[in-house]
Amino acid sequence: MYLYNSATHKKEEFQTHTPNRVEMYTCGPTVYHFAHIGNLRSYIMEDVLEKFLRYEGYDVNRVMNITDVGHLASDADTGEDKMLKGAKRENKSVMDIAKFYTDAFFDDCAKLNIKTPDVVQPATGLIDEFIRVVSALLDKGYAYVAGGNVYFDTSTLGRYYVFNDHDEEDLAVGVREGVEEDQNKRNKNDFVLWFTKSKFEDQALKWNSPWGVGYPGWHIECSCISMKFNGEYLDLHCGGVDNAFPHHTNEIAQSEAYLGHPWCAQWFHVHHLNTNSGKMSKSKGEFLTVSLLEEKGYDPLAYRFFCLQSHYRKGLVFSWENLDNAAGAYSKLIKRVAALKDGDGEVDREAAVQLKEKFLTQVGNDLNTSMGVTCLYDVLKAPVNDATKRAVLADFDRVLSLSLLDKAAELREKEAAQAKTASASGGFTIQGEGDPAIDALVLRRSEAKKAKNFAEADRIRDELKARGVEVTDVPGGAVWKRV
Repeated sequence: MYLYNSATHKKEEFQTHTPNRVEMYTCGPTVYHFAHIGNLRSYIMEDVLEKFLRYEGYDVNRVMNITDVGHLASDADTGEDKMLKGAKRENKSVMDIAKFYTDAFFDDCAKLNIKTPDVVQPATGLIDEFIRVVSALLDKGYAYVAGGNVYFDTSTLGRYYVFNDHDEEDLAVGVREGVEEDQNKRNKNDFVLWFTKSKFEDQALKWNSPWGVGYPGWHIECSCISMKFNGEYLDLHCGGVDNAFPHHTNEIAQSEAYLGHPWCAQWFHVHHLNTNSGKMSKSKGEFLTVSLLEEKGYDPLAYRFFCLQSHYRKGLVFSWENLDNAAGAYSKLIKRVAALKDGDGEVDREAAVQLKEKFLTQVGNDLNTSMGVTCLYDVLKAPVNDATKRAVLADFDRVLSLSLLDKAAELREKEAAQAKTASASGGFTIQGEGDPAIDALVLRRSEAKKAKNFAEADRIRDELKARGVEVTDVPGGAVWKRV
């Protein structure tokens, strides 16, 4: 497999520290509000990446944090604590907010067929670990105490910026323009490892530490959680492209200072989901969530399909028209899968292997999910029997997770029930080869003709023809056969 590495700015053959073992870390949500579908695009692509690695035969240990303390409104250690902001908004405790939105996040993930990571660790559960690592960074001379807070000293590093090239002059300017200056910092690009009451008197969550009562900075959480559950050598770190700086940059600085050796070899960043007005966020316009998609009648998996049609390193523009197009394509794909016959001979193992090899090559080229979707259509067009098509589609769906066979079965059951009900009430009889899905289409064509909706009747006739079905109208019903 080849993946683009954000740290080296090139596509590289994927390699691991321990053969056949992948230590994978995913930056998890800050659980102060619902995840919007832009957030979830990253988790969908990371899910496909994990499943593809498993599909290739790797033993994957995927770890994710839950940020329930320490993430301020600005990623550069300024502004209000996001968790406190959520608690004030809903007049609840911070831990109640964290529990509610953590559950909501994983409910959304389930609807999108996103696998729960092997390890999910809330930040509040590892406070002692954060204190231990911060203490070690102080002992090693990489950190200092000022104004009651503990800061990482970036001037101790040979190289701080990893994902972008910066001049030395930029180092002195600070990590973000327009950010309120912290007078405690020796260098404007230093970052907080531990806050004390000097930051917020009303902070809801706080713990005793050698530097006073306080709470951890956001960046130290991910480093410590990964080092605890992934070990000293991380193979693959994932997140949204907006996390690359300063969050991931700071993770590298503190992790490698603590460990004394290179920490993570491969960095995987998913680009933004944008609207026509710009980057999607919780504060701009309509708050687009999975629940809202469902309220508007969309299957969440249609959104997953929408994401898979684009490459993870390209910005993706969301509009209702674009989602409609994806939903329509997904629905047609399910219909084509539903038309495949059960028990149609034996699986052609040789043909299945050839199709799989193409899938491995296409998706293995920097996680090209759009080509992975194309491989589904290649299977449907392949000159093999339906048993082979169903087996290969199920195999590919271990990675793409579009629930193809399950959705197809649901469609067949629904159409069979519709045909049975209509036939019983209207006296319309259908003679064919015992395929409920075809029976349902024939019935719908008859109903369209009865309603003088000839355009719909012709569309269904063409769909039946495309499936190799010929329909003949007879008094009181219709007869169909495959030709």
